[in-house]
Amino acid sequence: MPTQDKTPKARKIDLAVRGALWFGSIGSKKAKKGGQAVDVFVASGKIVSLAPSGSLDLKAAKDIDARGLVLLPSLTDVHTHLREPGQEYKESIASGLKAAAFGGFGNILCMANTKPVNDTAAVTELMLDKARESWPNGPRLFPIGALTKGLKGLELAPMAELAASGCAAFSNDGRPVESTEIFRRALEYAQDLGRIVIDHCEDPYLAPAAGMNEGEVSSRLGLPAQPDIAEAIQVARDVLLAEYLNVPIHLAHVSCEKSAALIRFAKARGVDVTAETCPHYLCLTEDETAGYSAGAKVSPPLRPRADVEAMLDALADGTIDMLATDHAPHAAHEKEVEFDQAPCGISGLDTALATTWELVRTGKLPFDAFLRAWTTAPCARFGLPVNRFLPGDPADMVLFDQDQQWVVSAETMHSKSKNTPLLGRTLRGRVQAHFLAGKSVV
Repeated sequence: MPTQDKTPKARKIDLAVRGALWFGSIGSKKAKKGGQAVDVFVASGKIVSLAPSGSLDLKAAKDIDARGLVLLPSLTDVHTHLREPGQEYKESIASGLKAAAFGGFGNILCMANTKPVNDTAAVTELMLDKARESWPNGPRLFPIGALTKGLKGLELAPMAELAASGCAAFSNDGRPVESTEIFRRALEYAQDLGRIVIDHCEDPYLAPAAGMNEGEVSSRLGLPAQPDIAEAIQVARDVLLAEYLNVPIHLAHVSCEKSAALIRFAKARGVDVTAETCPHYLCLTEDETAGYSAGAKVSPPLRPRADVEAMLDALADGTIDMLATDHAPHAAHEKEVEFDQAPCGISGLDTALATTWELVRTGKLPFDAFLRAWTTAPCARFGLPVNRFLPGDPADMVLFDQDQQWVVSAETMHSKSKNTPLLGRTLRGRVQAHFLAGKSVV
């Protein structure tokens, strides 16, 4: 991690964050167990220096006493659903970005399954305008354009128009493209446009969107369920296509060991594939659905403990490159129905940092892997701004109280929707301050 100038050039310092805990390395010095106290200096919205606390005598226009708080770069979430336009009763861009800001996220990529679908420049521009109006200093919104018109999988969307209007990637998320021929053409066009396709890996014929893993729990409850091979079959198709065409691809919300094994195999062959998993696939199991709880209904479904362990291993060793929330807000009346009638989705922006930091605290996930997964890997893949705490990086940073306990509730969540199986549970860790380009957004 950061290599710093020990004596930065004299300049006006706008902001100094003093005494925060940093768990990474500084220059050639290895990270200390339990973190070390550091000072961060910011000028003109950019990092000037990160150094051991008290080692640099620089005066600042504004000082922040961050003793006892963990310093993190702002996180990036490459997979959210913000619902606007068309379903603002679930989430608006303003409320979604509020949840992102308080959740520690500085960059947000949002999916195209709005109403109308984001398959025209007009919808993309509306989303960007709404973000600028509601959060002019960020979090930054990067729309994902529809891969096919109306997400119907029948013909390609106007991808050049969408890219020109500001779409950072393309996806048919929520409705996998059945036609391999159409998907092939989409991969080729996306590469020509300098964009990446994000695929929702789900065989459309194996209990699509069942929201429950096929196994012991589903057998006991007698509910329709989806086997893990429904995901793995699509992963295999995608990596084979990417290898054949020599194009990049990104795989969304990977949830099972079979998929991880295929991705590991593809990377060993040199395929340009990246993949994400989500906090709920690292922290929860299919047992959450045992009481017919629709709050735990998500696509792909929560898996058995063995898959959870496999996801942790794959994230730690880099097979899975990054984390994403797959924030999928729904109104209470939509979730408070019979399990098989409820929509799939978990609201995740409010809880993602606390749940994944707990994995770091308990030794289940190395800090370097956590940092890579939430910051450098997603930003490198999608060409987004990232703070590595190097001189000149954007001063996007979070001060996080890793010991503050809070109960997940309607009152403590900032998202408009509260659909999460974590409701009523106590989490540890809460954002205390969030700066983007040196400006406070929390």
